[in-house]
Formats: sequence, structure tokens, C-alpha cells
Amino acid sequence: MHQFISQPFFKVIAAACDEAGVSAYVIGGYVRDCLLQRPCKDIDIVVTGNGIDIARMAAARLGDNIHVSVFKNFGTAMLTYGEWNIEFVGARKESYSSDSRKPFVESGTLEDDQKRRDFTVNALAIGLNGNDEGNLLDPFSGIQDLNAGILRTPLDPDITYSDDPLRMMRAVRFASQLGFTIEEKSFLAISTNKDRIKIVSKERISDELNKILMSGVPSVGFKLLFDTGLLHLIFPQLVALHGVEFVKGKGHKDNFYHTLQVLDNISVMTDNLWLRWAALLHDIAKPATKRFEEGTGWTFHGHEDRGARMVPGIFNQLKLPLNEKMKYVQKLVLLHLRPIVLAQSVVTDSAVRRLLFEAGDDIDDLMTLCQADITSKNEAKVRKYISNFELVRQKLIEVESKDKVRNWQPPVTGELIMKAFNLGPGKEIGLIKNAIREAILDGIISNNLEEAWALMLREGEKLGLKPVPGVSPD
Repeated sequence: MHQFISQPFFKVIAAACDEAGVSAYVIGGYVRDCLLQRPCKDIDIVVTGNGIDIARMAAARLGDNIHVSVFKNFGTAMLTYGEWNIEFVGARKESYSSDSRKPFVESGTLEDDQKRRDFTVNALAIGLNGNDEGNLLDPFSGIQDLNAGILRTPLDPDITYSDDPLRMMRAVRFASQLGFTIEEKSFLAISTNKDRIKIVSKERISDELNKILMSGVPSVGFKLLFDTGLLHLIFPQLVALHGVEFVKGKGHKDNFYHTLQVLDNISVMTDNLWLRWAALLHDIAKPATKRFEEGTGWTFHGHEDRGARMVPGIFNQLKLPLNEKMKYVQKLVLLHLRPIVLAQSVVTDSAVRRLLFEAGDDIDDLMTLCQADITSKNEAKVRKYISNFELVRQKLIEVESKDKVRNWQPPVTGELIMKAFNLGPGKEIGLIKNAIREAILDGIISNNLEEAWALMLREGEKLGLKPVPGVSPD
């Protein structure tokens, strides 16, 4: 295992520990990822002594500009060395109370520290100095589980998950990220202890959800959350999509599994977290808008508008950022049907202008979402959709190059209108601006100042306004 600790800074840390008379071990994710040949720049060091002291000693040896961030409440210290983030902590053992995931901590041995780890594959340690230098210390057969692709807890899973319920989310996240299977007893323990997730902060839960969303095949994680019952507690709106209802022998598709397919589809195309959130939420209002209509079957009229209005509440519930990221997701949910409708009919310049106007710079992401939304099992139908989508994409390029309506700004501003008619702020300004906008989007006039000014004068005349002599758009 010497190759995993060949970076020069490991020798510096080992020397600091030798000077202090303590032992040091690299433990957890770095060891796991090295063995899996996955990139990892975050390193956890456990020392049989004071981790903060060792961090300061190592930093002093590494150079004058190395800053140590100390977190006394947690007994940890962090330093950044080049591209590496190195965290130090003293070996410890933990005990928990039933109403908190914050442990009572006391000093312990390396084995105590390995016992408190969430999974056997995260309890692997490599010695940095002394007799253990370069040796892999694996008291819970983590290597065996790593090779088998299994997530198993070092101790009784009921105790592990009850003590710190966030570990249930981490189990699902690692299964999704690594393509591992949660061991049967561990899976049952998650189902048994799922209600304990209520003592975990929404922020920590959402952090794990984001990591699941960013995994290669996110549906793996969301299916596990559903099957264990965790999803019902943390995200009931998504669970509401599950199931198929029949009336007079007619059923609709299962919108939960459709949503997960869309999520997997889009994950092949983009690493944009918020675009993946848009995929997860694009049909979120289908349960609320579901109706059975005689002669038509199941409908979900207005689910895009209702879904967009649900986004802020969901973001607030999950403690996701209530900022431009939320508005971006909201916009994509609202517009997600528009390109699909265009692809099913004759594509007019007017319809394309309106789509460009409303989507702005997010038009490409919207098209990506809509393409991911094609989940039909009928290959001919899929080919037709993809072909029509390419026509829409081409039309978007043509119209934008000609009319410049992406992120459109009115050629005639409100200030110009007030100046032209000697007006103060009032409803007339909005009426004229709307008329100009609609005329441009419908192709009645071109998107330029000269034609917009002429239309402004005509609209003003309709409203009984008299232009100020001599005022021009220049």
C-alpha cells in the first residue's frame, strides 16, 4: 500500500507524528477510492493523539503559507496543500443519545475509530509511520466487501443507523455513486429505522440528495430511497408520482418511474445539478392535475404551470437555495412542454420567437430537458420525435439569427415613450410596450427601433395621446 501514500506530504506528516510520539493513519474515502482507482483529493488522517496539534506541526513543516483551520467543537483541523484537502482528527470512540445524531466523544484507539465508521469499505486504514507504515488495517473485511461491491456496516446496522440516521442517506448515496449493493441486513435496518431520519437537518439530507442526483445513474439512488421508505418521509411529492390508476380499462404511465428515466437520460447529457433537478421536478404536479375524461382518457392539463408554482415550496421544504437556481428550475418546469408541442406540429416563426423570448439563455438547457423527456418504448415514435426536435433546433437557430429575441429588450423603452408623449408613469406605458412586444413576436414588425417607434406612435394615437413635436428616437 506504499504507492497510495507516496505523496511527499505524507512523509512530512509521518515525521511530525514521530516527533510527537503518536501514530497516524490515512482512513476512509481516500483509501477506498485509491483501491477503486477513483480520483480523490480529500484525505482524512487519524492520529492516536491530538489531531489539531499534528495538523499545526505538519503545516509548519510544509511551509510558511499553509493555513490551518481549526474546528475545536469537533476536535478536527484542516489544511490545504496544493490540490489536496487534509483533515486531522484524534482517534476516538462515540456514544449517542436517542434524540440527537451528535455523539458524545472520548479518546480511543484506531480500532475504536474504525468501529464508529459507517461502512466497512470506509473503515480501511493505511499506517503512515512506525510498525504500521504502509500496512493496510482492515478489521472488518472491507477489502472483501469492496471487491464484492457491497455496503455493510462494521457493527450491528440497527445500532449504526439509529445512532446516526444520516448514514442511511449515505448508504443510498454510495450505492448510487459506486454501483454497490446495500447488504440485506443493512437494507432491512434502514427500512426499520427510517423514521429516525426526522432528527437529521434538511440541509444534510439535501446535500446527500444532490450527490445522488450527480451520480452516474441517479435512478439507482431514488429507487433505493423509495424501496426503503426514506423517500416517503423526505420527499413525499415525488412519491405521489408512483403508481398507475385504471378507469374503464385505461391506465396512465407510472410517472415516478418515467421521471427517473428522464433523470437518467439527462444525466448522460449534462453535469448541471440544477438541470437534473428540473428533470426530477418536471412532472411533479401530475398527481394534482390528473383527470379522467370520457373519450380522451387520462389528462394532466396545466401540470407544467402547477408544477412551476410548486417549485419554491419544494425548495424551501428541502432547504435548497431560494435564488436564481430555484428560478431557473421553475422556468424549465414551466416551459418543458413547449418544445414538445412545437415538435408535434408545424413550426411557425412566431411560436419559435415566443419560445426564445421566454426561455432566453436557458433555451439550450430546455431543449436538453425535452429530449430527455422522450421515454417511449416505441422506437419509431422516438425516431420521429428526435427528427422533429432537430427541425425545432434548426428553426431556433434561424429565427434567433434573424430576429435577435433571445434575452429580448424592447427597442423602445418606457422612458422613450414617456418622453415622446410627455407622460408620467402610468398604464399607457405598459399597454404600448406590450403592443410592441407582441407585434415583434408575431412578426408584424421587425425587431428594430425604427419600426417599433412607428408602431408606438400608432398605438399612442389609439389611446388618444399626442406626440411631442420634434421628439425623435435618436
